[in-house]
Amino acid sequence: MRTLTVPELSLVVLVGTTGSGKSTFAGRHFLPTQVISSDWCRGLVSDDENDQSATPDAFALLHHLAGIRLRRGLLTVIDATNVQPKAREALVKVAREYDVLPVAIVLDVPEQVCRERNELRPDRVMGPHVIARQRRELRTHLRNLEREGFRKVHVLHGVEEVEEASIAYEKAYNDKRELTGPFDVIGDVHGCRAELESLLVSLGYVLVRDEAGRAVDAVPPATRTAVFVGDLVDRGPDTPGVLRLVMGMVEAGHALCVPGNHENKLVRALTGRKVQLRHGIAESLEQLEREPEEFRKRVIEFCRGLISHYVLDGGSLVVAHAGLKEAYQGRASGRVRSFALYGETTGETDEYGLPVRYPWAEEYRGSAMVLYGHTPVLEPAWVNNTLCLDTGCVFGGSLTALRYPERELVAVPAEQVWYEPVRPLEPAARAGRDPGVLDLGDVLGRRTVQTRLMGDLVVQEENSAAALEVMSRFAVDPRWLVYLPPTMAPVATSSREDVLEHPVEAFGYFAAAGVGRVVCEEKHMGSRAVVLVTKDAAGSEVGAAAARRFGVTDGSTGVVVTRTGRPFFDSAAVTEDLLGRVRTAADAAGLWEELGTDWLLLDCELLPWSAKAMGLLRDQYAAVGAASRAGLGATIAVLEQGAARGLEVGEMLEEQRGRREAAESFTAAYGQYCWPTSGLDGVRLAPFQVLAAEGQVYATRDHGWHLALLDRLCAADPVLFQATARRVVDLGDEAAVAEATAWWEELTGGGSEGMVVKPFDALVREGRRIVQPGVKCRGPEYLRIIYGPEYLEPRNLARLRRRSLGRKQSLALREYVLGLEALERFVAREPLYRVHEAVFAVLALESEPVDPRL
Repeated sequence: MRTLTVPELSLVVLVGTTGSGKSTFAGRHFLPTQVISSDWCRGLVSDDENDQSATPDAFALLHHLAGIRLRRGLLTVIDATNVQPKAREALVKVAREYDVLPVAIVLDVPEQVCRERNELRPDRVMGPHVIARQRRELRTHLRNLEREGFRKVHVLHGVEEVEEASIAYEKAYNDKRELTGPFDVIGDVHGCRAELESLLVSLGYVLVRDEAGRAVDAVPPATRTAVFVGDLVDRGPDTPGVLRLVMGMVEAGHALCVPGNHENKLVRALTGRKVQLRHGIAESLEQLEREPEEFRKRVIEFCRGLISHYVLDGGSLVVAHAGLKEAYQGRASGRVRSFALYGETTGETDEYGLPVRYPWAEEYRGSAMVLYGHTPVLEPAWVNNTLCLDTGCVFGGSLTALRYPERELVAVPAEQVWYEPVRPLEPAARAGRDPGVLDLGDVLGRRTVQTRLMGDLVVQEENSAAALEVMSRFAVDPRWLVYLPPTMAPVATSSREDVLEHPVEAFGYFAAAGVGRVVCEEKHMGSRAVVLVTKDAAGSEVGAAAARRFGVTDGSTGVVVTRTGRPFFDSAAVTEDLLGRVRTAADAAGLWEELGTDWLLLDCELLPWSAKAMGLLRDQYAAVGAASRAGLGATIAVLEQGAARGLEVGEMLEEQRGRREAAESFTAAYGQYCWPTSGLDGVRLAPFQVLAAEGQVYATRDHGWHLALLDRLCAADPVLFQATARRVVDLGDEAAVAEATAWWEELTGGGSEGMVVKPFDALVREGRRIVQPGVKCRGPEYLRIIYGPEYLEPRNLARLRRRSLGRKQSLALREYVLGLEALERFVAREPLYRVHEAVFAVLALESEPVDPRL
């Protein structure tokens, strides 16, 4: 059996005469979705696979489909005769356009076999001269396939070889996704051996020296691996010493290395190619001339074997000398290698005669972090999840490494200026708009947001437009806006005749989903508030978390925002007063030290309801209550007069009295959630979750951890904070379930809104499906506010029982997942546009047509 190796991402072109068995071969070795057949395309555009007049359109479609698949990173197989050079040329062009390797598999089957097979196909009528001509074309150009651009050519001679062949896939050389780190990515060294040794020691590596005292390896701490971004050579005092150390580390498996443009030029010079002896290469050649010939051969072999870039850690990290835009990551072509080595220039030169490089990083929107060097800067600066680590050591700057995934920078200063730069070192370029801020192009139109928990989530174009209106006109400073809370699904409609919602259904839902323990939390009737507070008070110079972590320098120390990202209070002074109280309480409770953070993100309820919803109360609820009482009062008075005169209006009178009683209950229901406030006087804050802090997302920690921590916060300032009453319930314990149900009845009987039932472990999966993070179970009197004064009338309750909950439940889950995604991205220090992508999606989903009463 002969094994044919095929790159995992490539364009496989089957070549063979009609009847050689290409379709059978494709069906045996590849997935149906991977194969694009010219016959199938011909049938698609003409309804007849044998209609030769449709061939031009069929191949236009074939090339288009192949391009789409290759752009999406999918192996693609072309099933056509492809015996003519022109046909193959077009396919090689498609492969190059998408930077994948073209592979030819030739089925060289005897002409007689092809004729016999065609005779067995009544739908295929062609003379023997056609197969003879195709075979002549195949044999004539067979030896030229590699020159045509095919990276691999497999020729199968005869039926037996074709039938016994097998396919083996090989990874791209740059695909090291299985290597997850941790890594220490080191910037351009340029012959600065002493500084490299010093940096490695600072990173915890142990140098290994040979008999002459030269460093020939560096053993990393624990499981770490060094990754060099290239430009090891030229300009500095000891290019051979740097090469000896790095080659030793790579050979020992302690390091990876990608090539820089200087290595590329050095190899050409060492192999006798004519190069211009500029930019330090003359110094490298002079230093290497003093080394043994064997060492120089080893250098040539090492540099030639370097891969243009590496994709690491499951695709989360890309290392390339000059950086790499998203479309090129994991691809293989001369164009990709050129970009990785040199970047992309505009064709212009600056005042120093150096090429002006295209600022690809400012437009980068990939999910992978890209670490690179090439263009020296004074100090590294993050630009859209990319970082340049060339800090000009050879020019008197420093040699810098980034610890990944920690994102910690480690640098050592240069011992001296080893080489005068043509252009002075400057800060990392961030020309144009701030790449950290959301751009219209990031949110307009129909969007797909990739999430860790639910895959791709879609935001429709019309919902994006509504969210854009809110975000652009009413939201807080976007640098603070790293999270928006989700809506919450209500419990399933109760089977009891006298209520719409009841805990029995909540417990049943979670038990059916395999949840063993839940926590029932009293639901505070206020307004959802997200509190983001920094440890430093206004004007403090200690830590400066607002500026350091959020880039905010206007004196604010956090925000208090609504569910739609708007400031909770109209007054900035009131906001800062509340943040100051939260900050002081967190200090007294020891949260800053325990969590090792200088900022906290809390999910809370802010009471009273009237503190934020006064307009709604005045214009809607109070108006309804007042109109009902006034109108019904007049009606009842008239009916009472009629009854006094002996008219038979008793039944009608009782009905109207019942309606007035319902109206009074309606007014009483919302009235208990309203009280006067002035500044912070009268304001209560009920925190129920610590969402995140520096370096950690806590939103998925169990609720016992959250509530215990927040009880300490509440105890530190019982005037401002209100603790959340709760019950932890083992769903297998009938007595515990009955006790929790009785507690709900007691709460709602006393006027409370009700309770929220949550899985104790917070994030729970049922197979591949995520279980609702919580369902709200509201009391009958509170629901009077939502559904109207007379909703408990049997005819009204019967209609409400038919309410559809599916869309609301789906919305709650999607918003929950997007909120967690935003937190994960922010804590991982992904660029702000990536955080806002998820935050914006939460706000956009709020525009979906869902019954607001749910």
